[in-house]
Amino acid sequence: MKTNFELNEGKSKFNKKEFLKYVGPGILVTVGFIDPGNWASNIAAGSGFGYRLLWIVTLATIMLIVLQHNAAHLGIVTGLCISEAVNKYIKPTIARGITVTAMLAAVGTSMAEILGASIALKMLFNIPTKIGGLISAALILFMLFSNSYKKIEKVIIGFVSVIGIAFIFETMLVDVNWKEVFTNSIIPSIPKGALPIVMSILGAVVMPHNLFLHSEVIQSRKWNLKDKFIMEKQLKYEFLDTIISMVIGFVINSAMILVAITFFQKGIKVTELEQAQIMLKPLLGNAASIIFATALLFAGIASSITAGMAGGSIFAGLFGEEYDINRKQTKIGVAITIICALIIIFFIQNPFNGLVYSQMLLSVQLPITIFAQIYLTSSKKVMGEYKNSLIDSILLWIIGIIVTILNIMLLFNSL
Repeated sequence: MKTNFELNEGKSKFNKKEFLKYVGPGILVTVGFIDPGNWASNIAAGSGFGYRLLWIVTLATIMLIVLQHNAAHLGIVTGLCISEAVNKYIKPTIARGITVTAMLAAVGTSMAEILGASIALKMLFNIPTKIGGLISAALILFMLFSNSYKKIEKVIIGFVSVIGIAFIFETMLVDVNWKEVFTNSIIPSIPKGALPIVMSILGAVVMPHNLFLHSEVIQSRKWNLKDKFIMEKQLKYEFLDTIISMVIGFVINSAMILVAITFFQKGIKVTELEQAQIMLKPLLGNAASIIFATALLFAGIASSITAGMAGGSIFAGLFGEEYDINRKQTKIGVAITIICALIIIFFIQNPFNGLVYSQMLLSVQLPITIFAQIYLTSSKKVMGEYKNSLIDSILLWIIGIIVTILNIMLLFNSL
């Protein structure tokens, strides 16, 4: 029996040129999980535990493919983003709780992104972190309020390319034990003291705001969804776009950990991103540290844009509106996300820990979004004939339960 996650090949032949028209939403989402928060989490993992936490990147990416495809599926079939669907089909009190916590997650994400960009400016130009935060926030708001979605999408694809090339370059400079990489990528282990890092990586890869964002941007292209043939073609190409994009993110995240293992091998524990850049000079050469800081700047700016878009989409959905930067509710949502994030930065004493713990907190909100999404996409009232199949539902429930169990483990670990 075929599921919604399979490529319905019988409907139409694969056309490379046609597929390129559908590429974009997945890449837009990908930049969200190669953001500065990921950098901090991955560097903490690699420098603190060597190869032993690579498995969580693998697991999180598999979860991500299933969840992002399911979120995009909702957007394509209903023409609604998750926030709109939540407020349309779920009781108001529960719906408000889901969207308010999602907004908090978007703010937390944005804080990590802006903070990462400001740290990069300090590395490159010695600009104080708080001033760098103001510069970054101003640039991000300008780009969000002045550019169309399609322009931003092209800019972000360029940013992702720069980040990917930078880490491929740096990985080539590192002495990697590929047998260890393969073994630890598929065999789970949680060394003593590693659970907070495991949760921060999970929260940094499977990000609540990205689920909202993907469901928004995938249906913003305004294809003729009344034509069943066109809808199913979009569902097929979206799945390819999602898989390719998430695999790119997987490679970049794994490369970050491999670069950080250089510190583990030297017995150096990294406690701030500036330290990582400085230490890369004697370990990998001067070019590596410059590339590291430049890529971090691109990552911070690009992921802040997607976080702002997600915040705008979530807030607009509260009022039954789609993301439209020309509308009042979207503008308010974007402004809340970026400005609140900037305010938080002024109260952070340790930027590196702020990045790590912000990602850990995202994983705490994640089950709320996952279970809301499962409810919506399993409902015939919402999805009609395209509701989740039995296999789809089982996969989604397994993911939700795993994330919840890890959160409970983190709670007991913190007590």
